[in-house]
Amino acid sequence: MTIPDHISNSKQPRISYELLPPMKGSSIDTIFSTLDKLTPFNPPFINITYHREELSYVRQPDGSLKPSVVRKRPGTVGIASAIQAKYKVDVVPHMICGGFSRQETEDALIDLDFLGINNLLVVRGDGDKITGRFTPNPLGHRHASDLIEQIMAMNKGVYHEQYIENPTHTNFSVGVAGYPEKHPEAPNMEEDLFYLKLKVEKGADYIVTQMFFDNQVFFNFVKRCREAGINVPIIPGLKPISIKDHLQMLPRTFSLTMPHDLVKAVSQCTDNKQVKQVGVEWTTAQIKELMANGYPFIHIYTMGIVDHIVKISENVL
Repeated sequence: MTIPDHISNSKQPRISYELLPPMKGSSIDTIFSTLDKLTPFNPPFINITYHREELSYVRQPDGSLKPSVVRKRPGTVGIASAIQAKYKVDVVPHMICGGFSRQETEDALIDLDFLGINNLLVVRGDGDKITGRFTPNPLGHRHASDLIEQIMAMNKGVYHEQYIENPTHTNFSVGVAGYPEKHPEAPNMEEDLFYLKLKVEKGADYIVTQMFFDNQVFFNFVKRCREAGINVPIIPGLKPISIKDHLQMLPRTFSLTMPHDLVKAVSQCTDNKQVKQVGVEWTTAQIKELMANGYPFIHIYTMGIVDHIVKISENVL
């Protein structure tokens, strides 16, 4: 079932969750132990992030540092398949531009199609860890809209390798990211909405937002999207605050703002156990307000930590 179908067919509030692939060398049991806690809440789908290569520096015997390209969190396709097989839940792997050629992207899409995984979330991907700048693979895509074009072409039976006899038409449904406080690289909201609308025009059929902590920011974003002619479903994405460092880390990393009342409550906490409780209460209130205003589908970014998210899910479902 596609994500828009889940939204239109569901008769009750639902929460979906986003997970990170485990670090290289870790067992998939780390994913399963997390999902064992979340699947009792009947999530409509589970997102699995994709990660590009990173540059690490390895110290040599002479004391010098040698750059080495590594993938620290591989396995998105395999994890998606394992989750779908074990839990019988729709899985939405991310597809990213960064680090992949068009041919590598096509190969991953073919694997997903073979596995019966037909929901995707398409994002450009992050910049590199050192400069923060995004540099595409020379044979890949620079923009998420270009990647969507490749996916939609495969849905029509058009492959990167053009000389294929009787090509299969894939059946991918594509979601994209929306930024209620605009993408960090966008000069203004108008420009950001222009490119969001372009992604919808290219074939995206729903939007999941970046995290936000003030629901009015989300309501304003939806209003502006509708005024711009973006009419696909918009799913609010939330991240419960759980450690005091989030006060600086999240605004810096995701270019978002935090309400004064939340900052004040977290600042008064004496340890992260108290911070996590503040996060539970704040996110619970956010979800209840969102659901009361016609948004019964909520997406939660777990970052791999879920005990407090279990409490939030119990509070609202």
